[in-house]
Amino acid sequence: MELFFQQLINGLSLGALYALIAVGYTVVYGIVQLINFAHGEIFMVGAFGAFGTWMILGQPTDWGVAASLLILLPLMLLGGIVSSVAVALLTERFAYRPLRNAPRLAPLITAIGVSVFLQEFVRLFYGRIPGFPDAKSAVAFPAVAGISGESIQLGGVLIQMPAVFTIGALAVSTVFLWYFVNRTKTGRAMIATSQDADTARLMGINVDKVIVAAFAVGAGLAAIAGVAHGLSYGNIDFRMGFLAGLKAFTAAVLGGIGNINGAVVGGLVLGIVEAMATSFIPGQFGSSAWKDVWAFVLLILVLVFRPQGLLGAKVVDRA
Repeated sequence: MELFFQQLINGLSLGALYALIAVGYTVVYGIVQLINFAHGEIFMVGAFGAFGTWMILGQPTDWGVAASLLILLPLMLLGGIVSSVAVALLTERFAYRPLRNAPRLAPLITAIGVSVFLQEFVRLFYGRIPGFPDAKSAVAFPAVAGISGESIQLGGVLIQMPAVFTIGALAVSTVFLWYFVNRTKTGRAMIATSQDADTARLMGINVDKVIVAAFAVGAGLAAIAGVAHGLSYGNIDFRMGFLAGLKAFTAAVLGGIGNINGAVVGGLVLGIVEAMATSFIPGQFGSSAWKDVWAFVLLILVLVFRPQGLLGAKVVDRA
């Protein structure tokens, strides 16, 4: 039983990471019907932005717990969010907006191109900044006192503090997103645009600004996920966005692409399935090397038996 709860905690932590990234996919798709395959790289840029903020601050390593949690971590989060949002907005303006009325295949191919570009940009140029390490291999993510290496023991279950941070970040982000979408003018404009962009434009809604807001919100959540990844695994690299983005896209499809609540549920389900598969499937098929296989087996099963996803996206008849 202790093993079950231990893997449940591990699965929730991993699933929360997927969910934070998946929300960005589903918010953008819900408004512009675009699968932004570069979103995994936005997550990667957020992690490197947080690391860059730590470097600019002078690589503080001897700050106490209070200073680390109240000053260092918020500044790193802010640096990561600013980096991710800036890259996402530039991508939307110069890569996606000119193709908004093009056939769907064009922006899809462009998204793949942007993904490769961002990976190579970080790989080739990040290490050229004076004082910054070469990004061609894994870079050690800075430890934050009070989180990195800390854990809580509850009976026979060990809860790592980075897992608490990741799950807590998802909870806070979900509440913020619910309030933003349902209680703010911009959020209601996003709902209207997702239902019918042409009618929303006729009603005086600036659709371009709404799309920019969607990219910014998704990028901000991806940056938080990037920081959570660095704290959990202790290192980051320019390739980290590819598989994480693919898993997050899988989570969005599992929950119902275009449905924000579905993205959260899909991410958590995917993380729990991966964690449980490594412990409770017997033989070599239960090894950690097979966890990605079971994740995509789950995706195939959902697409076959419930193609709209676990919660299903809202379908609106357009006039």
